[in-house]
Amino acid sequence: MIFSSITFLFYFIPAVLVMYYLVPARFQNAILFGASLIFYAWGEPIYISMMILSSLIDYTHGLLVDRYRGTWKSKAAVASSVILNLGLLSVFKYSGLFPLPIGISFYTFQTMSYTIDVYRGEVKVQKNILNFGTYVTMFPQLIAGPIVRYVEVEPELDYRNRRLDWDGAARGLWRFGLGLAKKVLLANTMGELWAILSGPAGPGSVAGAWLGLVAYGLQIYFDFSGYSDMAIGLGRMFGYSYPENFNYPYLAQSVTEFWRRWHMTLSRWFRDYLYIPLGGNRVSPARWYVNLMIVWGATGLWHGASWNFLAWGLFFGVMLMLEKMFLLRWTERLSRVLRHTYALFLVLIGWALFAMADMGDASVYFAALVGKTVPFIASETGYYLSSYLGILVLCVIGATELPKRLAAKIFGGEKMQKSVTPYVALVLLIVLFILSLASLVNGSYNPFLYFRF
Repeated sequence: MIFSSITFLFYFIPAVLVMYYLVPARFQNAILFGASLIFYAWGEPIYISMMILSSLIDYTHGLLVDRYRGTWKSKAAVASSVILNLGLLSVFKYSGLFPLPIGISFYTFQTMSYTIDVYRGEVKVQKNILNFGTYVTMFPQLIAGPIVRYVEVEPELDYRNRRLDWDGAARGLWRFGLGLAKKVLLANTMGELWAILSGPAGPGSVAGAWLGLVAYGLQIYFDFSGYSDMAIGLGRMFGYSYPENFNYPYLAQSVTEFWRRWHMTLSRWFRDYLYIPLGGNRVSPARWYVNLMIVWGATGLWHGASWNFLAWGLFFGVMLMLEKMFLLRWTERLSRVLRHTYALFLVLIGWALFAMADMGDASVYFAALVGKTVPFIASETGYYLSSYLGILVLCVIGATELPKRLAAKIFGGEKMQKSVTPYVALVLLIVLFILSLASLVNGSYNPFLYFRF
């Protein structure tokens, strides 16, 4: 298992940061690389050998691509990299013969994209194996993203280009604390409600089924975006800039817009390395439909070797295809509220497929959603709604831009002195941290949904 939350927060991160800031800049990557190996190998040392093997494959293949550039050997090298990476991913993730290394989908895509980018001439080959190993193993985003392409951190891997300052560290700490609060205070609480309503007793009513689905949608958003915030914040503290992964996806007014806002690094990866190479939309309509379904079938399978993930991916592939064909033209005539309702409804249907690993369980839950097996409402539904109403309201508000705009108005207003703002932010950060810590100590429910991918 990975470090416990308390060990990670109070011992591992402080120790690594102290060493990182004390050593000369040219040794900082060595500190980060070593710490990342310890972090990843803490529970299962066998996992580290898999990640090192993946790193070596793409480090050596990158050198081969560069050495034989312009020849068939260069093409053979990049093809070999793709085959080996996907082969290892398939064996460990889809065969069921071996334990699943945590985060394998994330770092496999990262290392594979490096070799492809070297072949395309978009990045220079990395000859320093320590720098490359640091890129692959960086613990802040290693196990649950965002998916960081080499080109996005290439300059910062050279200590001479990496900028470390107190302002950046402070902003990183704030982002980390915000992500921790989103994960612990919001996602975990919504996860508890979903666990109740999707448990053996079932949702009990149509209203309960939809309440559970809303809870799951909020859980997975605050779980994954919270982890992304923590990763981006930690990266900032170490002088690295990671890409944003979420942009208020539940504000979307179409499925197309939702996927421009949700897990943006994965969407960009499939766009750049699968969709566009297949021809994208610059082909005949029939071929474009095929391309779209291939990409979304692959997106579903990226999450796991289960029929529900494939069904989830194909469902969104079909919806995106229909929107491109005619649905977007139709929905443009609707009000913003109706467009928003339409998008959220389809996203929630998708989450019902995603959440249920067994298709039989999924069919049972869908039956509850439409009232085939349960009444419209039951007394326990009102009980759960009243019990979780406060946190539900906080989650809904937190999924919008309102908190960001409010903070900007308070901290950026003319009446707020710049010298006061850091102290206010520090107080808020301490409060969030104390509440998160109290929840971690007292609670037993603390899953990271995306660790299994």
